[in-house]
Amino acid sequence: MPDAPAIRVPTLSRAIYAAIAMVIFLGDRGTKALVERSIPEHAVIPVLPYFLNLTHTRNTGAAFGLFSDSPAAWKTALLVIVSAALLVTVVGLVWRSRHLHWESGVGLALILGGALSNLLDRITTGRVVDFVDVYFRSYHWPAFNLADSGIVVGAGFLILHYLSSE
Repeated sequence: MPDAPAIRVPTLSRAIYAAIAMVIFLGDRGTKALVERSIPEHAVIPVLPYFLNLTHTRNTGAAFGLFSDSPAAWKTALLVIVSAALLVTVVGLVWRSRHLHWESGVGLALILGGALSNLLDRITTGRVVDFVDVYFRSYHWPAFNLADSGIVVGAGFLILHYLSSE
C-alpha cells in the first residue's frame, strides 16, 4: 500500500511573526497606559457581572502575582534576568529556524510581544500593570494584562504544534 502524500504545513514569513509580536507589544503598552490614566488604583469596574471586571493593580511579582508579596530586594533583578534570558531564547529559536510551522511561529511571536512588554515595565518601573479580573462568585483568578494573555496563548500554540506533530 503506498504511503499517503505528505501534507504541507504552511509557514509564515518572519515579517508576519514580527508584526504579531509588535501588535501584542503595542496593544499591551496602550492598554496599560489607558488603565493608568483612566482607572484609579484598586478601583473595580464591572464589565460582565459575575465574571469579568476591569481593575488597576500594580504587580511587582511574576505572572499571575507570583512572588508579589515577597519583600526580597533581589526579586525584580531576578525577574528581569529570567525574562531577558527567555526573550533571547525565543529570538534565537525564531532566527535559527528556517521553516517554522505556523503554530510555533505564531506561538513564539505572541510570547515575544508579551514578554518584551512586561520586561520593559520591570526594567523601567519594577512592576507591571494588571487590569483584567476574571472571577466566579468569590473566586478570582489573579489579575492579568494583554502581555500575559499573549504569553499564555502563545504557549498554547506551541503545545498545539507539539501535540499535532506526533
